[in-house]
Amino acid sequence: MAWRDVSSVRNLAIFLCAIAACVLAPSVVRHFVDGLFEEFRAPIDAIPSQLNDLGKYWSLHSNSKRSLIEAGRDLARINSAYELKMLENKNLQDRVARYEDILNLPPEDSYKFEVARIARRDINAWWQQMVIRKGRVHGIKEGYAVIYSGGVVGRIAKANLYTSVVELVSSRNFRMAAHFDGEDRPVIYQGAGAVSLQDAKGEVRDVPGDVRASVSEPRLLVTSALTGTFPEGIRIGEVVDLSLGADGLFKSGTVRLGRALSTLREVTVLIPISEIGK
Repeated sequence: MAWRDVSSVRNLAIFLCAIAACVLAPSVVRHFVDGLFEEFRAPIDAIPSQLNDLGKYWSLHSNSKRSLIEAGRDLARINSAYELKMLENKNLQDRVARYEDILNLPPEDSYKFEVARIARRDINAWWQQMVIRKGRVHGIKEGYAVIYSGGVVGRIAKANLYTSVVELVSSRNFRMAAHFDGEDRPVIYQGAGAVSLQDAKGEVRDVPGDVRASVSEPRLLVTSALTGTFPEGIRIGEVVDLSLGADGLFKSGTVRLGRALSTLREVTVLIPISEIGK
């Protein structure tokens, strides 16, 4: 029994010494150790996602010729639809370019689209994050916008060498300027947190008193150029209720986020062209 007591005291002493070293160590040392740990952990985060992709590859490889032919036909139809959309998009871009030339307007800031696979999700009632399989070597930096086909995903909270942490739009730590679709009056959006992404919500504040929204008639909330990191007009969610605050002047309400956030496998990071190479 004596050696067990000595071992317990020794382990406790080592634990206390480790805490003291972390507290008393210079900030440079702590930052270096934290960055070293993140880079060491990055392959551990990415390996399960890569193994999942490999498993899907082999499962598709083992399919019969008939199922592959059917899948090829479906893919051909989807590709045809995408080609039509691309032509339509090209025509719209040419029209915008002509209008800019006629009106002598400067072109809008453009972005490079960096597509990244999701490696891990960290879902908590307070903060919600995900880890993606691209980082600083791909040109990603902290603060960059992250989107998907349905709107805003979040913002890069931390960029490691090969992975990045995304602060989700549903996290309580996520806050940005926004406005209602069709209006230019700015409001404040903040994530409300949730147990899961399927019922994730946000909050909108400082809404002018004449704006109305309900479950039967929701209002679309989009990004504002005042944010700086997001382009204008990207979907955030739908405002399903509004009520006057204590001051009686401005309203606040609930924002219903897209349910597809819970099933995302890939996201797109917006990298400003002006910052590439810096």
